[in-house]
Amino acid sequence: MSPMSSFSTPTGHDDVRHGNDHAEMALESLVNTNNMGALYLEANEYADAARYFHRALELSDDTLSSSITRAQHEGLSVSTHIQIPQQLGCKALKTLYIYQRGEYDEGMHTFSEPVRVEASPSLHLDCQSIKVTVLYNLGQLHVWLGEDDEAIEFFYKALELIQQGHLNGEQQTTSCNNKGGVSLIAILHNLGHIQYRGGHYSKAMSTYTSALRVARHRFGTYHIDVASTLNCIGVLYFHMPRAETEKAMGLYLESLAIRRAVLGDEHRDVATTLNNIGRVHYMNGEYDKAMSMYKDALRIRRMVLGSDHLDVAATVYNAGQTYHQQGELNKAMELYEEFLGIARARLGSKHRDVAIMLKCIAQIHHEQNKFEKAMELYTEALVAGREALGDEHPEVASIMNKIGNLYYEEGNFDAALKTYLEGLEVERSVLGEDHPNLTVTLTNIGQIYKHKSEYVLALKHYHEALTIQQKLLGSSHPNVATTLSSIGLLNYQRGHYDCALNVYQEVLCIRRSIFGDDHLDVASTLNSIGLVLFKLSLCEFALDSFMESLRIRQLLLGRDNRDVAIIMYNIATVHFDRGDEDEAMKFYRETLRIEQAALGHDHQDVVLTLQHIGQVYQQQGELTEALEYFEEALCTERKIYGSGSVKVARTLNHIGNIYLQKGSSKEAMRSFTEALRLFRQLGKSDDDLVIAGGDFYGMSLVHPECAPVA
Repeated sequence: MSPMSSFSTPTGHDDVRHGNDHAEMALESLVNTNNMGALYLEANEYADAARYFHRALELSDDTLSSSITRAQHEGLSVSTHIQIPQQLGCKALKTLYIYQRGEYDEGMHTFSEPVRVEASPSLHLDCQSIKVTVLYNLGQLHVWLGEDDEAIEFFYKALELIQQGHLNGEQQTTSCNNKGGVSLIAILHNLGHIQYRGGHYSKAMSTYTSALRVARHRFGTYHIDVASTLNCIGVLYFHMPRAETEKAMGLYLESLAIRRAVLGDEHRDVATTLNNIGRVHYMNGEYDKAMSMYKDALRIRRMVLGSDHLDVAATVYNAGQTYHQQGELNKAMELYEEFLGIARARLGSKHRDVAIMLKCIAQIHHEQNKFEKAMELYTEALVAGREALGDEHPEVASIMNKIGNLYYEEGNFDAALKTYLEGLEVERSVLGEDHPNLTVTLTNIGQIYKHKSEYVLALKHYHEALTIQQKLLGSSHPNVATTLSSIGLLNYQRGHYDCALNVYQEVLCIRRSIFGDDHLDVASTLNSIGLVLFKLSLCEFALDSFMESLRIRQLLLGRDNRDVAIIMYNIATVHFDRGDEDEAMKFYRETLRIEQAALGHDHQDVVLTLQHIGQVYQQQGELTEALEYFEEALCTERKIYGSGSVKVARTLNHIGNIYLQKGSSKEAMRSFTEALRLFRQLGKSDDDLVIAGGDFYGMSLVHPECAPVA
């Protein structure tokens, strides 16, 4: 071999090495550009992050197509021509409704940080693998900006590179904190999370299931990525339109076992899963179990995150909500106030969750009958809600509904009606015509019109609610039966007894088909049917209906329950109307015994029964015994209503008539005089005093007044 030929070989080798130097420089520039973008994104400098990520994407495309030049390597210094998408120029966008819980950790944010890459020979990086990371980081940028439509495009592009075979996804790193780049599992998690936030639960379930399959194949059972994915799937089951709490619980428990084994008992991810388990127990009405989970989660979160962290606030709220359900109002209030302090400090006063918490605190005052304070807080919640969410938002409508309820309980029906109607318009605007929330508001409006004796309008709104329920739930659902029952009651109160009977019979069929014969709702419907039959003078059929209702209530509640007394009272009244005074007396006495045991002696129902027993004695001509019961009723009324009540005046009037019937004119005159004095004092006419006339007896409608639906 000649010297010339032997010299030519190293010359060619130098050319190859020079080319490799350019490739290494290109990779180094690409890595540095991506990492600068990640740095800016972590600092919430969104426009600068976008500039670097888009430049990195250009560099990756250039490197794949041709050798990079030094001018391109210095490109950032002269890259002012790069056009940043206009919507990225701002640092903050208003949070959308689908992110209403984005501030709090359900365990769905495992892969939510930008990824940096280290250009190390041991990692065997190439331009295509770095491009996947850049695409992923652009997806993260748009997620941080609340632009899911744009984000999902970049995540799909990253996924496509892997699926095309450019990269073996299962060989990629699995942690977004790993210096080697982004993983297939991380991409799938982000796609699933966007689908979840958008309400596409079946798509999200499919995506997370794929992530779980990859994680288990790559790492086996006991790995943090497996635990994270199990938790995410559990969250999906929990939030589905029909929550599958049993499946969610199984997944949470499996995730918890792995996290404790890998991370230890005091890790924040363990606290997250404990908090999620507590929410399942809460949804299932298992409040003691829920509280146990919340306390453990709260202890860990306070220790790891500090007392002013939003995740601490989330568990504080959950624990407060649980105390609220358990009736521990003071403990609930203490935790609600703590949440409010953290939320105001971290989120500001004009935030959705500040409005929600003000509503919760107001509700406690409401339940404690502190109406003035409750109204003050509801109003503050409404202002905060409107500032945070605008006038047309479901949460704004919810607060308005609570305000309407408060007006209702204060007896301010006009103000309640106005508030309910405003809330209904908001709900229709944002939720559509067939949303279940509308049935609550429509029912409340119907209840107001019923109290105002505007029965046609009341029926109109109840029928609207019924139409929505039947469309969403079908014709044989407990909620449908409840609304039909209200419609039956309205027809009863209007005196449309045939119509009421038909509706109640439909209710009875639904409830028996759902619950069977021996159920309290069936007993209640039979009582209503009995009342209608009594009004139709079908006393035998009324008694049959009442007796079957009595049988069910005694079976399920025992013999000494107040609801048993109600049926006894109605049965007694039917017997009395038929002239069967002995049977009437038997049932009235049993009614009185139960009421005094269940309600105490100083109760208005006891007064009514005492008066009816007195009437039976009066009808039988046993006037001394009749006076004894009316005098006892009078004494109780004075305790309940005070001596200046119209009820006291009427009882005195009736006692005067019994004395007159006995021929005791002096005692009769004394009672009449006192009754007349009270009538005049109360602004009544002298004609309200009835002497030896009128029928004191009247069949009482034993339907408890319905409170507005919360």
